[in-house]
Amino acid sequence: MQLLTRAERLAARRLEAVLKAHGCSLEVWRVLALLSDGEGHRMTAVAEAAFLPPPTLTKLADHLVDRNLVHRRVDPLDRRRILAHLTPRGQEYWRSIDRAVRADWPALSDDDTDLLRGLLDRLATTLEEPPVPANSPVPGTR
Repeated sequence: MQLLTRAERLAARRLEAVLKAHGCSLEVWRVLALLSDGEGHRMTAVAEAAFLPPPTLTKLADHLVDRNLVHRRVDPLDRRRILAHLTPRGQEYWRSIDRAVRADWPALSDDDTDLLRGLLDRLATTLEEPPVPANSPVPGTR
């Protein structure tokens, strides 16, 4: 846990330094990163990706709309839902930030990057599973 926390804090500190130079916060970067795929995303998915409670995301999204970086549209498949998209200005801003982050990020080999991504994904997936009560038998044993 110490090593994971240390790595997360160092990565966030490094990322925040680059983002600050571009007038961007970590939360905004997370929102833009999700929306950069060009698909519209429901606000609940954006909140999850940005690790923000929905009311906080709403305020942040309003700010991004005011800056003409994001626009919201009604989902054509479910008119009760709103989808968020990057505007052309938002796409340009995202590309600029993404280039700066990539230029500053320490290089890992492709193999190390794939290994790290796989291990972190496996850890997150495992931690999402409900805990097994202490007095329960181990699966596969009796």
